[in-house]
Amino acid sequence: MAIKYVLTQKGNPSNPEAPKKWYATAKSAGELTFRKLSKEISEDSTTVSDTDVLAVLNDLTKILKRHLDNGEIVRFGDFGSFQVSVGGEGAAAEAQYHASLIKTKKVVFRPGIDIKEMLNNLKYEKM
Repeated sequence: MAIKYVLTQKGNPSNPEAPKKWYATAKSAGELTFRKLSKEISEDSTTVSDTDVLAVLNDLTKILKRHLDNGEIVRFGDFGSFQVSVGGEGAAAEAQYHASLIKTKKVVFRPGIDIKEMLNNLKYEKM
């Protein structure tokens, strides 16, 4: 299967005079919900129900949140890892820096070997 994309023309925000260029934007082919994910996992197993899988995934979500909140990197084996990242304004001197200068926060996902391999083998199709 191929990743579908559309083309979008965008300007350079740091140089509004520059000519606009065309860029690919990936388009979703749908979504997989938490409930559908648990059902699909259970269908590949002979020992657990989708309810069991859903319970484990719900606990996984809570535990992931707890450990990220503690500033830890959460590694999911070959799947990848999650880590909190922050950004914001700078200060002229270290002593002048305070936490209120932190303006952005996000969870960064770093793919593991299996997902990197999938990314390296993607095919594309213009919509």
